[in-house]
Amino acid sequence: MIIGVGGGEFGSRCFLDAYDAATGKRVWRFETIPGPGRAGHETWQGDSWRTGGGATWLTGSFDRKLNLLYWGVGNPSPNYTGDQRRGDNLYTASVVALDIDSGTLRWHFQFTPHDVRDWDSNQIPVLVDMVWRGKERSLMLWANRNGFFYVLDRATGEFLLAEPFVKQNWALEIDRTGRPVIDPRAVPTPEGVVNWPSIYGGTNWQSPTYNPGTKLLNVPFFEGARIVFKQPDTPKHKPGQAFWGSMHQGISLNDTFYTGIRAIDAVSGKVRWEHRNKPRKEWWRTGGLLSTEGNIIFSGDHHDLYVVDAVNGKELWRLGTGSRVNASPVTYLSNGEQRMTIAAGRMLLTFGLPATTTPNSE
Repeated sequence: MIIGVGGGEFGSRCFLDAYDAATGKRVWRFETIPGPGRAGHETWQGDSWRTGGGATWLTGSFDRKLNLLYWGVGNPSPNYTGDQRRGDNLYTASVVALDIDSGTLRWHFQFTPHDVRDWDSNQIPVLVDMVWRGKERSLMLWANRNGFFYVLDRATGEFLLAEPFVKQNWALEIDRTGRPVIDPRAVPTPEGVVNWPSIYGGTNWQSPTYNPGTKLLNVPFFEGARIVFKQPDTPKHKPGQAFWGSMHQGISLNDTFYTGIRAIDAVSGKVRWEHRNKPRKEWWRTGGLLSTEGNIIFSGDHHDLYVVDAVNGKELWRLGTGSRVNASPVTYLSNGEQRMTIAAGRMLLTFGLPATTTPNSE
């Protein structure tokens, strides 16, 4: 049993635990903020590692053949100011690949070194085996909160590709090693600067879905900007209290904000189609994704459940549920018939999926 923790906003030093399911005994612990003597400790200024954050609250993925567990790591703490934690701040805003038996780190990749915008990497690692540029490879696809889509070799951690999938202005480029080249004009200041994407990210924790037929990674995206500020003096950490680092987290530019689904070509990183929902002020009122072999994608928007064509993104069906749809759909067989279930607020809605593109409500 693999269990992550929250606490990245409270100055916690976070970790990932493995427990024996039969006995409850802890088998190993991986601390996402390396202490003295561990590789990566040098990326933290002074004692800032003690309150470094790096929460592990979203689910990872497991490769049985490679015996590797992949897990996304959250933002550093304090979130919005980095003056007292100078350095890259490993292993925050990263994916770590761990030996499942021992918890030993095999490789890591950091998407956003020294993050000051709360762009944690608590997204689902998508594992895909495919021919990539003429060679069969075991890949990891990752649409990150920082607005870039990444392709990594999941056996070695080798960086292969990064392309923006939403508007971004914080990085001039991603270099050949996968490291962002920061645009100094987008660095937060006391006066405030406009950042794309906003602190909510280009995507967040809502699940993406890969369609092996179309070879597209379908991603719930957020398009929008925010004015972000840097507070001159960072408040001291107080146990049990939020440790933001700056009370000026930003002002949303709501007229720029909308959500939807974008389909990203796994080889080129280019967006092939987009399904756009009507503008919403609340970024979190969107759902995770589920794609099926019948080339349809299920998702949620505000109080609606809706379905789109996986080939072109055309909306096929929409149902108002009367409650917020922000979970991920699941599909399964029941007595030989396919079902789809999703949580909407405090309800569970279940639908039958016949051999058509129009679900029948049960």
